[in-house]
Amino acid sequence: MTTPHDLDGLKKSAALKAVEFVRDGMVVGLGTGSTAKHVVAALGEQVRAGMKLRGVPTSQETATLARQAGITLIDSDNRWAIDVAIDGADQVDPKFNLIKGGGGALLKEKIVAASAKQFVVVVDRTKLVPVLGGSFPLPIEIIPFGWGSTAREIETLTSSRVVLRERNGVPVKTEAGNLIVDVHVVRIDNPSAVEIALNQIPGVVETGLFVGRTDVLIVGTAGGAETYLAKRT
Repeated sequence: MTTPHDLDGLKKSAALKAVEFVRDGMVVGLGTGSTAKHVVAALGEQVRAGMKLRGVPTSQETATLARQAGITLIDSDNRWAIDVAIDGADQVDPKFNLIKGGGGALLKEKIVAASAKQFVVVVDRTKLVPVLGGSFPLPIEIIPFGWGSTAREIETLTSSRVVLRERNGVPVKTEAGNLIVDVHVVRIDNPSAVEIALNQIPGVVETGLFVGRTDVLIVGTAGGAETYLAKRT
């Protein structure tokens, strides 16, 4: 049986491997979540050893961790030239398509991933799935105005149960002031088509589907971190 401690160890081994893609002088996109914490910590050690780098955080949580680690951050109003972004994922399919957003930072995470020359995804082996969906709902960020109608449109499109994300009975607000709904879709056979269709619904800000964005996948396994390069067609 794999314990949470074991999984954290797998995440750490993958994160340490991902840091090898960072070179002196780079601008690095910093993800959000338990795996990203290991990445930030490892980069902090590199900075203390003399490496020069600047970071673009995808959440206030990550920004705080990065500052504590001694990483210089770039103001969010700047026009970035991100060399490499490193982030985790909630699910990864065989084509390296992702579901992200379990931590609620999907909008900033996608902006940073899209801005990076190279997007490195770091996961433990349990995040690998034959098809997206099923065991993990698809997060979608939506604006508060008319959110019920937006949720209904999503429900109709996906033929799936849509649940407003709450914490202690209160709707979760993203850092952009939006809401998140979790779509309990059984399977997503065509992530690209689903992403396009969802983004056409008025009120949808962004989806947690990251399609065709992964350049490098690093998987933490009991035998060590395994690195895979995306095949481009």
